[in-house]
Amino acid sequence: MMGLGWELFLGLAGGLLVLLMGIGVPVAFAFLALNIIGAWFVLGGEPGLRLLALNATEAIGSFSLVPIPLFILMGEILLATGLATRAIHAIEKSITGVPGRLSLVAVSSGAVFASLSGSSIANTAVLGRVLLPDMLRLGYHPTLSIGPILGIGGVAMLIPPSALAVLLGSLAGMSISQLLLAGIVPGLMLAFFYFLYIVVACRVNPSLAPPDPVEKLPPWERIKPFLIYVLPLLSIVVVVVGSILGGYATPTESAALGSVATLLAAIGYRALTWAALRDALLGTAKTSALILIIISGSITFSQILSFSGASRQFVMAIASVGLEPMLLLAAMLLVALLLGMLMDQISIMMITLPFFVPLIAQGGIDPIWFGVMMLIALEIGLITPPFGLLLFIMQSVAPPGVSMREILRSIVPFLTIELGGLALIFAFPIIALWLPGLLR
Repeated sequence: MMGLGWELFLGLAGGLLVLLMGIGVPVAFAFLALNIIGAWFVLGGEPGLRLLALNATEAIGSFSLVPIPLFILMGEILLATGLATRAIHAIEKSITGVPGRLSLVAVSSGAVFASLSGSSIANTAVLGRVLLPDMLRLGYHPTLSIGPILGIGGVAMLIPPSALAVLLGSLAGMSISQLLLAGIVPGLMLAFFYFLYIVVACRVNPSLAPPDPVEKLPPWERIKPFLIYVLPLLSIVVVVVGSILGGYATPTESAALGSVATLLAAIGYRALTWAALRDALLGTAKTSALILIIISGSITFSQILSFSGASRQFVMAIASVGLEPMLLLAAMLLVALLLGMLMDQISIMMITLPFFVPLIAQGGIDPIWFGVMMLIALEIGLITPPFGLLLFIMQSVAPPGVSMREILRSIVPFLTIELGGLALIFAFPIIALWLPGLLR
C-alpha cells in the first residue's frame, strides 16, 4: 500500500468510501471501516489498530467537544417539552397586518428556534408540522409556504448554539468561540434577506400569499403570548452568546450554562416531565454518540493521509498550480457546494477538511472567515437536490399531496439568496469577522 502513488491511494480510499455508503452503510461506520483497513495497511498492522483505538479514546475524552452534546440537549429539551411549539404559536399571534404573514412567521420562528436548538433538522420538522398545513390550507403558494421553512431551517447551522459549527471547529483546529460568534451576523443577514424577499414578492404578486383571517385581538392579547413564551426563552441566547462575547465563559462553559438555563425554563413553565426528560436525554445520547464516532475516525483518517504522504502530495500539487488565495478559496467552496449535492454535511467535512485546512494555512486565508463560508456551503447542500437532507425531511412532515417537485420549485428563490449571501461574505469578510474580532 505504501508503494502506491498518492493519486491511486486517494482513488482507492475514495472508491471504497463511495462503495460502502452506496450500499447503505452509515457514514460513521463507513469511515470506521476505511480507517481499520487504512490503519492495518498504512500504519503498520497491529500497531496501527492500537493507534486507531487510542485516537478514539482521546477524541471522545477531548474537553473541547463537550459543547456538542450540551447544545444538542438544549434543542431536545425544547422539542420534548413542547416549548418550541408554544413559542411558534406566540410569534404567530404577534405578527399581523403584513403581506405573507405566515411566511414571515416561519422565518421569525425559525430564527428564534435556531438560536435555541442549533438543529436544522429539528427546525424544519417543527415548522413543517406546525405552520405548513395552515399555509397550504389558506392557499399560500409553495414558494412562500415550503420555501421559507426550508430556507430558515438551514440557518440553524450558523446561529449559535450550532453543534455543526463546534464539530467543524474541532476538526479544523479553529477557535470554536470565534466560529460560533462569526455565524451570528451572516445568519441574521440571511433571515433579513428572506424577510425582504417575502414582502417584495407579496407586493408584486399578492396571489402568492392570500390574506389569512387573523383573530381580532386587543394589542395586549397579541403581545402577551410573546412575552410569556418567547421573551424568556431568548434569555437562553443571552446566556450562551453573552457569556462568550463578554469573555466570562468558554464555549464549553457557555453550553453548560445554556443547558441549565433551558432546563430551568422547562421547569418554570411546568413542562418538564420524566417522560420528556427521558426522550430528551435519549435523543441527545443517540446524536452525540454518532458524532463522537465520526470525530474519532476523522483523527485516524487524517493520520493515515499524512503517513501515506497523500495529503502532503495533494497540497503540493495544488500549490504548484499557483492559484491566487482568493481563487483557491473559491475552488474549495465550489467543491463543498458540489459535494453538497451528493452527500451529507459531516461526510463532506471529513473528506475535505484534511486537504482544505493545510491549503488555507498555506494561502494565508483567515480560518474563521473560511469556516463561516464553509458552514454556508454546507447549509446550501441541505436544500440542494438530489440529496439535500432537508428536502426529504420536508416531504416526510408535509401534508399528503405535497410532491417533491413542488418542494424543489419552492426552494429556488431561497437557494439563490443563500448563494448571494455566500458571495457577499466572500467579497466582504468583515460581515463574518466583525463580531469575533471583538474577542481578539
